[in-house]
This record gives sequence, structure tokens and C-alpha cells, in this order.
Amino acid sequence: MTNDTNHIDAIPYRHLPNYRLTRLKARRQHWLTVHLWLGLTLGLLLSIYGITGSILVFHPEIDEWLNPVMLTVEVPTHAEYRPLPEIFAAGREAMPPQAKHNFATYPRDAEAAFKLNFTVPGADGMERWLVAVDPYTTRVTGKQLQGRSNDWLPNTFIGLMFELHYALLIPSEEVSAIVVGVSAALLIISTLTGLIVWWPLTGKWRQALTFKSGAGKVRFNYDLHKVSGFYTALVMIPVLFSGIYMVLPHNVVPVLELFSPVTYRYWFHSTPSTPDAPAIGMDQAVAIALQQYPGARPHWIYGAPNPTQTYTVCQDGVDAPGSWLERRCTVIDRYSGKILDLDDPSLPSATAGEIFTHWQWPLHSGQAFGMTGRILVFITGLACPALFITGVIRWRQKVKAKCMQDGKRSA
Repeated sequence: MTNDTNHIDAIPYRHLPNYRLTRLKARRQHWLTVHLWLGLTLGLLLSIYGITGSILVFHPEIDEWLNPVMLTVEVPTHAEYRPLPEIFAAGREAMPPQAKHNFATYPRDAEAAFKLNFTVPGADGMERWLVAVDPYTTRVTGKQLQGRSNDWLPNTFIGLMFELHYALLIPSEEVSAIVVGVSAALLIISTLTGLIVWWPLTGKWRQALTFKSGAGKVRFNYDLHKVSGFYTALVMIPVLFSGIYMVLPHNVVPVLELFSPVTYRYWFHSTPSTPDAPAIGMDQAVAIALQQYPGARPHWIYGAPNPTQTYTVCQDGVDAPGSWLERRCTVIDRYSGKILDLDDPSLPSATAGEIFTHWQWPLHSGQAFGMTGRILVFITGLACPALFITGVIRWRQKVKAKCMQDGKRSA
């Protein structure tokens, strides 16, 4: 028996390309098997991630459409927001004294309400409430119970989409993070093996990138699977990886640090100078962030309801030379008001790892490239169930064809 090298040497040169093509086809068949079983076992999860992700790309708009009275306001003639302390005070007055203000969202446009999120201890577990405030008048436009910690399903449609997308409705946060993260990693492998299987070994690129005209149902299903898979892969892979980063940061960051230092804002803690040290308010944290990035529009405000937590203020529209992204997040000590961390890729001290992690949420949501990016992520999400369905149909077609061939041989 000769080894592969001797065998190749024994083949005339004119036959070598055909031999290599045969070997590549055999190798691709192995990758096809991997792609097939990953697709069959994880395709349903991919469909869930895709459909819910497409919805969440436009969740602020959808939420306002579903709750127009609560989440939209009339713009007065002289449109000017009331001071932030008054807006926060209006929201707190609408909730019981034991409520903790843990998150706030600035209006996305002139007609949107200010959204304040609270947690309240209840008989059936910790309750999550949303209070909407008119930023021009500080009038509370509505309250909404979004869910309880002991309930399996959230109370709102958007809440359900978030829970399905990030946790698959699994009650345990630790278990859900592992399931979602590992499945996303395997789906990246499925996408890469799909690209290997798709690659035209004979150089027929036009055939690989387009639909065959006048083809029947079998060929159309095949073309739909390969074409949609190729055109969405460039979006699919970074979206899947960013999803892993967001659900398993404590596992991803140490790996990234093997190549470049990384800071992660949730690892910072507030430290009181004395046991009874007073804390600054959320509005003061926003003022500190605005001093750091004046003129930038606040978007998300992470509160600090627990003693060791920090405030984090994320702002959009930061004009920084040499930086594509205009989003920055400032981490602030809840007692001293000291800035603990700046998630800012334009800083001279920013490492490659920090710039990489800064891009993850904008890539996942499509925000990195404005409306164009959101639409691309939306279309990619809708392609996920199409890939799963066409893949299953293709598998069934091949199984049926093989059974017919076996039947003819036995006959």
C-alpha cells in the first residue's frame, strides 16, 4: 500500500487536477455531514434567534406602535425638556416608596416618552415596572407591569421577544447563558461549514451566487438555501459572535485578553468612603457624563440600586475624529461621582481588545451602520427560518432519492 504522496507522484501531471478535485469533493462531503447535523439539531434555535432578533432590531418603534398612548407624546410649540431631576422625580412618585429605579431610556425622538424602569418587591416575586413620563411636562403618561421574577412568561410582547432571544425562556440565568452561548458558537461553525460546502470547486461563481432560471421546485429550494446562506453569512457570523459575548462575557473576555487587554464595565464596583456615605443621584451621573462628552445625546442610563453597583451612562452622537462609532459609555462611582471607566475607542489608551468589544453591541443590533445596518440585521434574522426550512426540505429530498435508488438496486 502506498501513501498519498507516492500515489500523487505516480499520477501523470495531466490527470492531477481531476485527482485533486476528487479529493476536495470527498473532503467537502465530510463538511456537508457536519453542516447537515448542526443544521438539523440547531436550526430551530437559529430560527428563534433570527425571528426575535429581527423584531428586536426595531423594538422601540414596535413598542410605541403597540402602546401609543403611553409611549408617545405631543410636541409643544416651544419644545424643551424639563430638567432631568424633575422627570425622574415624577417617575418615582408614580411608584411605591420601596421601588428601586434601575434603568432609564432617553426618548429616541421628539415624539417619544421618557422610559423609567423600576423593580418593586411583591408577593409573587420581584416586579418589573415601566413608567413613561412626558419629558416636556413631566406628566406620567402610563405605567406597565412588565413581569415578575416568579413568572415564566413576561407580560409584554417586546419582553417576550427579549426573553426568547437572550434566554430561550429558561428560568435559570446561568443555564440560559450557557445554552444560548454554546448554541451560538455551534451555529458559527454551521455557517462556516456551509460556506465550505457552498464554495464552487469548479469555478462556476455565477451559478453559486444566483438562482438557476426555469428550474423546478427541487432546484429552487437548493438555490434558495445556498444563495440566502451566502449573502447573509457576512452579517450572521459577527451577529452570532456578539451574541456569545453579551451572554457569556466572563468567558469571552479572558480569551480576548490573551491577545489584547480588555476592560469590561460591569466588572467595576462603587466603593463607599464610609458605611453611611450618601450616593449621588442618577441625574447627577448623567451630568457627569455630559461633562465628559458635551453635546452628545444620552441614550441608556444604568442605575445603581445596590450599594456596590455603578452608574453607566451611554451616549450617542459623540463626534470623535478617527472613530467610526459615535457611541460612548461612561462608568461612574455612585458615591464619589468619579469616572471609573470610559468605553471610548478613540482614546489613545484604547487597546485593540477594547475597540473590538466596543463594536459588539452596535454590530449585534445593526446600530453600527445606522438604518442600513439595522435593515441588514433584520433581513439576516428573517433568513434564519428560511435556511432551516429549506435545509430540512433539501435533506428530505436527498433521503427520498437515496431510498428510491436503494429500492431499484434491490429490485
